[in-house]
Amino acid sequence: MATTNPKPKPKKRKLIPTKTPMPEQDPMVRIHNFNEVPIGYSEEDAIAEAQRCLQCPKPTCTHGCPVNIDVRGFVGLIAEGDFQGAINKIKETNALPAITGRVCPQEDQCEGECILAKKFESVSIGRLERFVADWEAKQGPVPVPELPPATGKTVAIVGSGPAGLTAAADLAQLGHKVTIFEALHEPGGVLVYGIPEFRLPKDIVRREVDYIRKLGVEIITDFVVGASETVDQMLDEFDAVFLGTGAGLPWFMDIPGEELNGVYSANEYLTRVNLMKAYRFPDFETPIATGRRAVIIGGGNVAMDAARTALRLHTDESIVLYRRTRNEMPCRIEELEHAEAEGVQFEYLTTPIAFHGDSEGRVTEVECIRNELGEPDASGRRRPVPIEGSNFRVPADIVIISIGQSPSPLIPKTTPQLKTGRRSEFVVDPNTMKTTMKGVFAGGDAATGGATVILAMGQAKIAARAIDEYLKTGEW
Repeated sequence: MATTNPKPKPKKRKLIPTKTPMPEQDPMVRIHNFNEVPIGYSEEDAIAEAQRCLQCPKPTCTHGCPVNIDVRGFVGLIAEGDFQGAINKIKETNALPAITGRVCPQEDQCEGECILAKKFESVSIGRLERFVADWEAKQGPVPVPELPPATGKTVAIVGSGPAGLTAAADLAQLGHKVTIFEALHEPGGVLVYGIPEFRLPKDIVRREVDYIRKLGVEIITDFVVGASETVDQMLDEFDAVFLGTGAGLPWFMDIPGEELNGVYSANEYLTRVNLMKAYRFPDFETPIATGRRAVIIGGGNVAMDAARTALRLHTDESIVLYRRTRNEMPCRIEELEHAEAEGVQFEYLTTPIAFHGDSEGRVTEVECIRNELGEPDASGRRRPVPIEGSNFRVPADIVIISIGQSPSPLIPKTTPQLKTGRRSEFVVDPNTMKTTMKGVFAGGDAATGGATVILAMGQAKIAARAIDEYLKTGEW
């Protein structure tokens, strides 16, 4: 009786425990320019990293993504060298992959849920997303998906940040006529005014905004809703309104000396540098104070952006004051490590209590007090407790306050039907993003009071589905 040889088992691929390194500018070179710090994967790097993916039968990584990207699907396509297929897969749920691949906190979301991360380093999902988005841009004009027949329904989007752009893209692809109204002179919201060029190049944002325009979305700039026109007036022209106005109102500390010249909010400082190109003064007529020593107050991503920007504006020392320890800092670990590598200094367990100035009203010192950590507060982190008598002073030529921000109260003031929370954030149903005013939806930082780009996009997608349903049924 003839025998057949058993089919040979496929060889197991050797598991590489660590991520494929991302090439970067040298820290001592990059502090003298505003070019992007990570250089990006080569095709070989991307394939090698994608091949680390286990292709899990039940991919938890997608569950960690607020916009539900099919992570296993697009990473698997990269592993096969099918880059066009990979970017098509991403764009099924995410219209801004070049942006999210750069600024998402992947370590807390998709990569944080990666099964490989239980024993080794996770797959570098964000770097792979960025790679295929950039690869697509190099191939020529980006193709636009075929759009459905027009529904005849119109939607106004207020704000062109990540929430507004995402809602606009989703609604346009459902056949609705979408118009975005932007208060500033360039679309992009926090993507252009808040995030530095070295972390998110403005050409990347413009590229993604152009893609949204190709979907048929109209963008009107220099239009302040609440001043140029109210929400009530917009509802006379449009069938629905989505408020994605962000959180552009900075918080201050309410301590002596905040009125001194040279004391900035991080919002103003970064807007001047990023959108108004103060770093190219006098070519662009937006002056900004500089000096030997910049002091930054806060521990989030915005504080890191401000501290690293100050170094690039030829400041000798950039010093971050943070009231807890390094372990409690809310910024991304990558941003903290980049700041440390570039020479940003850190004073932990430190709280400013006053600013002091000279006879001309310019800030010269920050008076501080030392802290020790007490019991956990509502955030789950141990509360900083001042140590009596530990006062000291830090010399400063400029001070940048980065302790948080809220939505602007302009729209709530002109639209009393919209219920808001303690800090002017719109009250919404989290399942639909409906506000308390019929036909009006809200999402992103305008509803949460300040979060992340990808969470804003996730809320915008929820809102787009609910807006589509409302336009179809008329039911509220």
